[in-house]
Amino acid sequence: MDAVFKALADPSRRRLLDRLRDRNGQTLRELCAGLDMARQSVSKHLAVLEAAELVTTVRQGREKLHYLNAAPINAIAERWISQFDRGRVNALADLKRALEQPPMDTKTFVYTTYIRTTPERLWQALIDPAFTNRYWGISFRTDWTKGSPMAWNEVGGSVTEHPEQVVLAYEPHSRLSYTWHTFTPEWAQANGISEETRAQLAAERRSEVTFDLEPHGDQVKLTVTHEFDPDGALHAMCSQGWPAILSSLKSLLETGEPLAG
Repeated sequence: MDAVFKALADPSRRRLLDRLRDRNGQTLRELCAGLDMARQSVSKHLAVLEAAELVTTVRQGREKLHYLNAAPINAIAERWISQFDRGRVNALADLKRALEQPPMDTKTFVYTTYIRTTPERLWQALIDPAFTNRYWGISFRTDWTKGSPMAWNEVGGSVTEHPEQVVLAYEPHSRLSYTWHTFTPEWAQANGISEETRAQLAAERRSEVTFDLEPHGDQVKLTVTHEFDPDGALHAMCSQGWPAILSSLKSLLETGEPLAG
């Protein structure tokens, strides 16, 4: 956390994070535009932010895209905000954002975390029901072949299936990708989602999630990239859910127990 607080102490670095908050996935050239800083200075600030894991990068062809990474901030919140206070804090933060901030570009969510485990064990935790049921409350029924359908089975008994729910990539211990689940009336009822919200979600372009695994000493760097319909509402819902799911996954692999709740 020392590296995080040191990185956040500089106003120029906070400004770069603000720009990524407003529009995630920018190149170095885009981040430099309109800033009273030399390209080399921006690069140095980004290097500090990356070292603190506040920014993560994704290669797209010849471009390197920069994304705001919520993992370190989430870790700080988990340390100093109790589970009893979190709901009130989130409600106040949501109200402040709604009143003060302009709409954000919401087409992509990227989250990077480091887990003290092996690529093999983390891979198993992403696909094996013995793990996914514990930290996520769901399991997948599929043969994991590229293009194969996936059924999402929730612990409560709800099952979601659709021809467009498919595996996109299956590269053991390295990359896993699939399309997101279908928003059925049964799913909405099981999760307390209104029909109005369900219909809105169902009308969006189907999103895609990708898990990239990279060995990092005695840890594994896990980057989750979730691509959304830029005009849809799903991004806001998943952006709130992913940090909790991935923190619980990390806890399960490092301590043997998922996070409570």
